Amino acid sequence: MSGLTIRDLTVTMGTGQRSRQIITGIDLDVPAGRITGLAGESGSGKTMTGLATLGLLPAGGRAAGRIEYGGRNVLDLRGRELNALRGSRIAMVFQDPTASLHPMLTIERQLTDHLRRHRGLSKKDAVARARETLEVVRVPDPEGALRKYPHQFSGGQLQRIAIAIAIVCGPDVLIADEPTTALDVTVQAGILRLLRSLCDELDLAVLLVTHDLGVMSALADTIAVMRHGAIVEHGDRHQVITAPADAYTRALIDALPTADREDG
Repeated sequence: MSGLTIRDLTVTMGTGQRSRQIITGIDLDVPAGRITGLAGESGSGKTMTGLATLGLLPAGGRAAGRIEYGGRNVLDLRGRELNALRGSRIAMVFQDPTASLHPMLTIERQLTDHLRRHRGLSKKDAVARARETLEVVRVPDPEGALRKYPHQFSGGQLQRIAIAIAIVCGPDVLIADEPTTALDVTVQAGILRLLRSLCDELDLAVLLVTHDLGVMSALADTIAVMRHGAIVEHGDRHQVITAPADAYTRALIDALPTADREDG
């Protein structure tokens, strides 16, 4: 399996005198079988890093540098090549699952359309794979869940379904952008355990994007801290949480509850 290698990534928004660089040339490795945390406050550039990886920058956004996957620079891909990569080899889970699920389509349709497009499965095989994937992400009654619509599920179950859609085609890389922010604490814990098990069992390369260093301390193998579009610290989770070298990282750690710091 392949992970991601990011080198000298810059992202610029706008044109002419109104343009501004919001990511200033970052390097980051996202290896298979590991959870790489990308932390920072709102506006630090962490979400834009994930969006740049899939060519999903907002209008007026331009990325440069290298995002290597399978020996190719993702930033060079266009059209069909990029569409073939999205959801198939590199997938993304967003903060709000209701924004990524179609309210008028059954869960079966949303999972099987994905499979038939990217993997060319028959309808029967696609339904079987969809059911298996719902079991993997621990959605109760997978058979019944396939026939339901998004509004019939709780927020936590919807996020599990969104994760199922992300992994159903067997990607190598999963980008999780604030996947637990909209959930209550007990539901958050279940989603975090799920991401950890998927990473370990499927050998996924996971890029976990979050402002919450408490989540990082419980889950990530390595942590990169972003500020103003630059990575100011990067290292092993325990080292970053217990002995941060950068003053900004120290301030973020000091703001954590004591229990979260001890988890690191």
